[in-house]
Amino acid sequence: MLLERPGLHKALFLFAFLFTLSPFASASLALFIGLGFALVLGNPVTDLSNTVSKWLLKIAVIGLGFNVNIEDVLAVGSSSVVLTVVSITATIGLGEILSQVFRLNRNTGTLISFGTAICGGSAIAAMAPVIKAKQDEIAISLSVVFALNALGLLIFPWLGHYFSLTESQFAIWSALAIHDTSSVVAAAAIYGPTALAMATTIKLTRAMWIVPYAAMAGVFSRSSERASIPLFIVGFVAAATINTWLPEYQGVWSVFYSGAKSVLVASLFLIGSGVSMTMLRQSGWRPFAMATVLWFIVSGVMLLLILDGLIAL
Repeated sequence: MLLERPGLHKALFLFAFLFTLSPFASASLALFIGLGFALVLGNPVTDLSNTVSKWLLKIAVIGLGFNVNIEDVLAVGSSSVVLTVVSITATIGLGEILSQVFRLNRNTGTLISFGTAICGGSAIAAMAPVIKAKQDEIAISLSVVFALNALGLLIFPWLGHYFSLTESQFAIWSALAIHDTSSVVAAAAIYGPTALAMATTIKLTRAMWIVPYAAMAGVFSRSSERASIPLFIVGFVAAATINTWLPEYQGVWSVFYSGAKSVLVASLFLIGSGVSMTMLRQSGWRPFAMATVLWFIVSGVMLLLILDGLIAL
């Protein structure tokens, strides 16, 4: 019945989009609302939403930089450069191997690996335009990462207590093994105030590596035309620098950061709305299996290294 009334169909789509811009919608909720809309009612403006979502993703990545203090990040990062580079590179490398094992297309495997290695949805948002990922590849990658993200938020605090991790140990583990920054913060907040402060700083430090890794992906992808650093990555660095050098305007930067989070959430709705049953049948179980195996290996290895005292800050 609704599909026979295109005006009402589009109005409902617009209402759902505006809701995801509100403070009441989380990233995972927005994505799943978009998925539900697409699979039940269909996207009435597919081409427009695909175009808008790409621009919103770039804007969101830039705005997220207004919550990053470069000096704090460098202070923490200077003591863990080797660990960060080795762990990110190893995760991405393992992800590429598993992508071939599970026969995923290259872009989907890269996005899942990048999201697992650095910071979930934000990393996927940054990498997607660099490798020219298609909407279905972005949607599948985000769906997989958010599903595991939600699971990590639920089980990590319990596992931390089970293995008698200190708050500092849990902070390191959650920042290295949980995909998205928001879930790291939430899980660490459950564990304790020390874990919260430390995990947030570590995760933000890790997030800064979006820039060099995405830039390298641009350099090595397909043609020499990709050798330049994408402007939205430059914008991310600029936003972080402004946030650090002009603290007297922190109220303004907080507004920009909050706005960027809202824009990111809304863009996830648009991405989710681009999914179709045909796409899901084509993607199948392989992306979920690949991402789950990668996450279990990374989480398990990190936990063992932390328990053995080989990883500590």
